[in-house]
Amino acid sequence: MTSAQANTNPTPNTGAERYQLGLRDTLRVIAPYVRRNFMNQLSGIWFIVAYLIFFQLFVLQLPIVYAAMIGVGIFVVALGLMFFMEGLRLGLMPLGEEIGSVLPRNSRLPVILLFAFLLGVGATFAEPAIAVLKAAGAGVKADQAPLLFSLLNDFSGQLVGSVGVGVGFAVMLGVLRFFYAWPLKYLAMPSIAVLLGLSLFFSTIPELKDVLGLAWDCGAVTTGPVTVPLVLALGIGVCRVISSGGGGHSGFGIVTLASLFPILAVLLLALFHYTQADYFGAPNYVPDPTTVQANPVAADNTEIQVTMDRNHVPVTEAEFSEYLRSGQLPKGYQVHFDGTGATLIDGEIQMEQPSVFITKTYKRQFEFADDQTWDTSSSTADQFKSAAMDALRAIIPLCLFLYVVLRLVLGQKLQRGTDVSIGVIFALVGMALFGLGIALGLTPLGEQLGSNVPIAFAQIVPWGLEYPEGPLLDDGHLGKLIAVGFAFFLGYGATLAEPALNALGDTVERTTAGAFRKKLLMQSVAIGVGLGIGAGIFKMAYNLPLIWMLIPPYTLVLFLTWKAPHSFVNFSWDSAGVTTGPITVPLVLAMGLGIGANVPGVSNGFGVLALASVGPILTVLTVGLYTQRAERISREEETSEPSLDELPQAIEAASS
Repeated sequence: MTSAQANTNPTPNTGAERYQLGLRDTLRVIAPYVRRNFMNQLSGIWFIVAYLIFFQLFVLQLPIVYAAMIGVGIFVVALGLMFFMEGLRLGLMPLGEEIGSVLPRNSRLPVILLFAFLLGVGATFAEPAIAVLKAAGAGVKADQAPLLFSLLNDFSGQLVGSVGVGVGFAVMLGVLRFFYAWPLKYLAMPSIAVLLGLSLFFSTIPELKDVLGLAWDCGAVTTGPVTVPLVLALGIGVCRVISSGGGGHSGFGIVTLASLFPILAVLLLALFHYTQADYFGAPNYVPDPTTVQANPVAADNTEIQVTMDRNHVPVTEAEFSEYLRSGQLPKGYQVHFDGTGATLIDGEIQMEQPSVFITKTYKRQFEFADDQTWDTSSSTADQFKSAAMDALRAIIPLCLFLYVVLRLVLGQKLQRGTDVSIGVIFALVGMALFGLGIALGLTPLGEQLGSNVPIAFAQIVPWGLEYPEGPLLDDGHLGKLIAVGFAFFLGYGATLAEPALNALGDTVERTTAGAFRKKLLMQSVAIGVGLGIGAGIFKMAYNLPLIWMLIPPYTLVLFLTWKAPHSFVNFSWDSAGVTTGPITVPLVLAMGLGIGANVPGVSNGFGVLALASVGPILTVLTVGLYTQRAERISREEETSEPSLDELPQAIEAASS
């Protein structure tokens, strides 16, 4: 070979030459992807936040307190959700899907059930809403609801553990249902009957009655963005292995059980501590110094009430000095005269031993944002540190468990290990940012709006302000109906913004061959959630027992479940799981606790999420049965009417 020929031959590609992007080019490539994902998360938040702010400003006519902090918190929530959902997609979901597809083929049933149980427990600890549930104990008064207070403070670890055990047992039972093809209604109906019977018993004992709202709300908290995808991945993997080509709805139902058994677990935990008499104020109670300091109670166990006169506001030292200097009274002051007697002399009123009182009249000016734009008493660094530690405790054990099962139990190599590692890091960062955003934005917004809603029908001290205001309407019943209407539209709009509802609508429309359209399902679920949240506010406004609000809808649900076909039952019950997203749960929970703390006679604000969960089950079952009946009547009419080809024979038969 000549040198010329050697020079003309193409140089082999050794891979040494690679394109390298600078920082600016890298940012330019990933910016559209990040912007799209961020806007996807923001699109599920903006309507709820805008609606809450509009209602507080223009209906309640109250300013937004800590407006800057809330704005930053909402931004951080969207940023955290973007990282967290991307981390689920890259890290946790591939692990769950791979195990779900391999485990049923390579393992015996006991191993599968054990894995299902541990997966349910681990996923519960990783749910973002669990942190909100832990923080809910700060607003419960120990003297009004002692057992509830102890569950949320003294026994908070046991509470979260019992919820995890309930979810684990539910996932295990759900997998077992797939193996033996048990209809969902045969598991859900007895479970509801047991829960209603136990709740009816609890309602007869004051200490236990206060726990009902918390227990039923725990069923909604557990079905969040971590638990639902992972348990569905396991359920779908099991169904693919054991199914003989049945309906596509065979993967439904496992979310339903994961929302029922935590209720039972919390009720049993409360019953245990009630029988042990080791809760606050009971004979065997051992007080925790940190708990007592966080929620002080009067020594004689009596409630201390502070009343304020809204027409009398203290005059400050600076204002008094200005009056002495100028001798002029600015606007907002009134002069009152008092004396031992009065006499009319020469057309003048003369006071005997007169006294003059100059008082300052309270009159709040309408403003969009309060002067307090940031809560200076809270430390952002400490809040982020706490959120980061919660994220580590939740995500790392779950990922290690999934990896150990994949490598040691199943003997499978981790596919795309780099992507999974990046996904785990994203999930950690996202959950930490989400927790910080909840503390900065959603919790203060939900608490202050919930605390202010009763101003529509009662006189209260608005959140962050100093003096009583309200009621906005003299007719208390009309004000309560306005509060209920606000809750309905909040639930309706928030549900339509949930991304999981769109996915469920597509699945249901496909599995029912178009019999239940996506739009119809979404509207049915949204209306059901709105009615449920409205019923929760109605319960607190009139201080009704929760059991009165649970028994009627669940009794009707049991009847409709018995009448409905299995396919409708599966997705109707699972529709309650998509309503409890990472945004809806913190907001509704904080709002309910805020309302409960400001309505006279109400000990706590739990129970709203419970009613928000039963609402969509009821509406979807009702609409499903109506749709099925309408289609059956339409088919009967089509078969009873002769076609054009058969019309002559039909006329001849009729004439003969």
